[in-house]
Amino acid sequence: MRLHHDPTALREQYVSADPFPHIVLDGLFDDAELDAVLREFPSPDAMKWARFDNPLEKKLGFFYATSTISDTVRRFLDAMNSFEMLLFLEALTGIEGLIPDPYFGGGGLHQIEPGGFLKIHADFNVHPKLKLDRRLNMLIYMNRDWREEYGGHLELWDGEMRECRKRVLPVFNRTVVFFDERSLVSRASASADVARGRDAQVGVALLLHEWAAGRGAVGAARHDFRYAGFRAVT
Repeated sequence: MRLHHDPTALREQYVSADPFPHIVLDGLFDDAELDAVLREFPSPDAMKWARFDNPLEKKLGFFYATSTISDTVRRFLDAMNSFEMLLFLEALTGIEGLIPDPYFGGGGLHQIEPGGFLKIHADFNVHPKLKLDRRLNMLIYMNRDWREEYGGHLELWDGEMRECRKRVLPVFNRTVVFFDERSLVSRASASADVARGRDAQVGVALLLHEWAAGRGAVGAARHDFRYAGFRAVT
């Protein structure tokens, strides 16, 4: 896998981003590589998804014990957890000792079908199986020909959830990386407009962690910003 950005040159942009450390990268991966994953991205009926349907969320997620994926998709997920990706993210963020999640708990393949949603919520801060602190989120969008009028933006909000500071359209081969401090509550809301008749919004999420003992080294002293969150609108 070849990554098409220099992470060291982008670190200052990431660290100083408003309303909290993040960066949006277009063309990080080869288009052909993502197209190969997209061609074999499982439809809602093609495998046993983890289905979330409650007042806070209605969406499909990946679950390692039941989700069956092709070799092409599996190789891509394996590459997301590789040392090459870890070194890239460490150089980008300045956070050393990032640990990937082989179970893709909360990560892996995602899709929101028309009519789905993800409302304001609190994400887990400690991995339930590995007992590691969640530290970094990486979203890779795979939506071909997605136009502005379709919606589906990732919205980055200030700490008080009073103002949206940035909106990110979920277009093909766009990657978003953002910091996840243990003291923050990640917030998200989403809705899908059935009237638009669009296919489900699809992508891959990667969650990175660190040992609890390293909490003090990566907190607000390094990234001086207040409580913040995000929400995604589909």
